[in-house]
Amino acid sequence: MSLATATVELLAGRGETVAVAESLTGGLVVATLVGVPGASAVVHGGVVAYATPVKASVLGVSGELLAANGAVDPTVAEQMASGVRTVLAVDGVPATWGISTTGVAGPDPQDGKPVGTVFVGIASATTARSFALHLDGDRQAIRQAAVSELLTRLIDRLGAGE
Repeated sequence: MSLATATVELLAGRGETVAVAESLTGGLVVATLVGVPGASAVVHGGVVAYATPVKASVLGVSGELLAANGAVDPTVAEQMASGVRTVLAVDGVPATWGISTTGVAGPDPQDGKPVGTVFVGIASATTARSFALHLDGDRQAIRQAAVSELLTRLIDRLGAGE
């Protein structure tokens, strides 16, 4: 079973939903999820906040945080995940989960961070966490690995009954 299928099935079984905020993955996370039949029951949608200012203007990431640390930062990933839950609310109800990606896929470093530095975020109504990843490969390999790592971590949270 694919990670995306497992994610969609776990969310559906729990009656929960997800909203996605992406930077370096450029829509790959939400595309992966909606490739699963039945995803429309659990996926609210996605925001591709590729440009750093969009993280603040659309997702509510702190402008001061972005100015001080840049977009490749664990707290940015957490704020992106938290923000997308409410930005993509359906009928006024936020998604159960917000997930996010931010990082450097290359070919050049960004914000003083080397290629392969990625942070993924997962937020619920009560908590937001980020996970630091150090990925190898070319742009596409890093982007795909970020998707896999994020879905694996969300599955772990769902499987733990959080």
